[in-house]
Amino acid sequence: MVQMRADVLVVGGGLGGVAAAIAAARAGRSVILTEEFDWLGGQLTSQAVPPDEHSWIEQFGATASYRALRTGIRDYYRRHYPLTERSRAWTDLNPGAGWVSRVCHEPRVAVAVIEQMLAPFLGSGRLRVLQPYRPVAAETDGDRVVGVTVAHRDRDERIDLVAPYVLDATETGELLPLTGTEYVTGFESQADTGEPSAPAEAQPMNMQAVSVCFALDHVDGDHTIERPANYDFWRDYKPDFWGDRLLSWRSPHPRTLEIVERSFTPNPDDDPLAVNADQRLNPGDGNLWTFRRIAARRNFTEGAYDSDITLVNWPMIDYFEGPVIDVPNASWHLGKARELSYSVLYWMQTEAPRPDGGTGFPGLRLRGDVTGSRDGLAQAPYIRESRRIRAEYTVVEQDLSLAVRGGHGAVAYPDPVGVGMYRIDLHPSTGGDNYIDVGSCPFEIPLGALIPQRVENLLPAGKNIGTTHITNGSYRLHPVEWNVGEVAGLLADFCLARGESPRAVRGTPRLLADFQDRLSAAGVELRWPQVAGY
Repeated sequence: MVQMRADVLVVGGGLGGVAAAIAAARAGRSVILTEEFDWLGGQLTSQAVPPDEHSWIEQFGATASYRALRTGIRDYYRRHYPLTERSRAWTDLNPGAGWVSRVCHEPRVAVAVIEQMLAPFLGSGRLRVLQPYRPVAAETDGDRVVGVTVAHRDRDERIDLVAPYVLDATETGELLPLTGTEYVTGFESQADTGEPSAPAEAQPMNMQAVSVCFALDHVDGDHTIERPANYDFWRDYKPDFWGDRLLSWRSPHPRTLEIVERSFTPNPDDDPLAVNADQRLNPGDGNLWTFRRIAARRNFTEGAYDSDITLVNWPMIDYFEGPVIDVPNASWHLGKARELSYSVLYWMQTEAPRPDGGTGFPGLRLRGDVTGSRDGLAQAPYIRESRRIRAEYTVVEQDLSLAVRGGHGAVAYPDPVGVGMYRIDLHPSTGGDNYIDVGSCPFEIPLGALIPQRVENLLPAGKNIGTTHITNGSYRLHPVEWNVGEVAGLLADFCLARGESPRAVRGTPRLLADFQDRLSAAGVELRWPQVAGY
């Protein structure tokens, strides 16, 4: 079997994995980065989800390299796309003029920018990217991970990868069971965490819904897909806690759980520059078409786009019939999630109520070319919740809950390595829970959440850090995942240079201060600024 070695092995090429690889390679380390799908970038690309970000992202609250990614996306449009002069001059260009983010965009643009960011390290040979490979085995020696075996997705080929530091940047924490690293899944109990929103007993199989997203435009003609085999089941599906049929414009409001009806109007003749994607002012989901729109045709010269393109990541595609982690039928559930997405599309094309009183939008066209897939859907399911390490420090609800902390703000940790902000936003779950939505304070990322309780050289680099089921709802978003991955890559470099362990870095004031200085020099914000008006 082929064996490859590097200073740092990053398994998983999502946002955290990419950030980790860039950080370690920029520091001079040799890096191997593996990814299971055709595109690097995870939730931003292969999962096709436009960035979920806080309201101050344009000013502060993200690392310098994450800002470079966002700026690169806008610059790519300016260099390569036929923008109108008005849109080209728009400093905070929002290509899709979507309401969910200030930089809604087509996923392949993010792929291109990520490849540009990686290019210098690929050219120098410092970085090697293995695609499409997934981890299938690991070798350990006591409390250390010796190596990881990855298998090619499409052919019978395996490679042994060896490195002194191994970073798990997979979407579901795949290395944790393979390496025997202690972890948790699902809902912890209130007795364990003290969280106000936790149940009395732990529910390890109660996990957030997964969603298989897809892109649509709306053009002349009939583009109705073949009727899905189990369409009748999904059309009539009415979960007990939902309050209505899942295939409907009606769904629970995430904060009040009151049933609300959203509109759906393809290609409204709106002004892209009038969209203010600040969810403090407007949640933006009134018209689902514009909520996660990723290409607004009015941003481009006349005739460049026949239609807007919107990204479907809406309540009706949330699949919560069963978990996809630590169950023998995970692939079956993922198949059902894809079936649900096709059923939602077919319902929209044939039966969905229209504003004019009719039914069905046959002009809706599935855009698999936009998501880079043969079957028309996103390449990968949108995974909201991962396995999570049993960490030296676990972030709990009362650390950041606005109801608990109030004017005091989130807990100021002694070991901050980044910042983030998002409401505790939990989608319906496999245990039959409805939305859980808790206001939060701008928060910090503690280094202790990145350090396993026992294993010495494996670091989480994504959604698998030491959060709970509840606080994962705030820490799972794009800029935080990138921040976590970047810190993991820099921590691996720092430990190699100093001959120290991650645990020693956190536990030794001098080392911690030096590492935090290293982070600050790299453009990682350690604490939120005190700014009047924010």
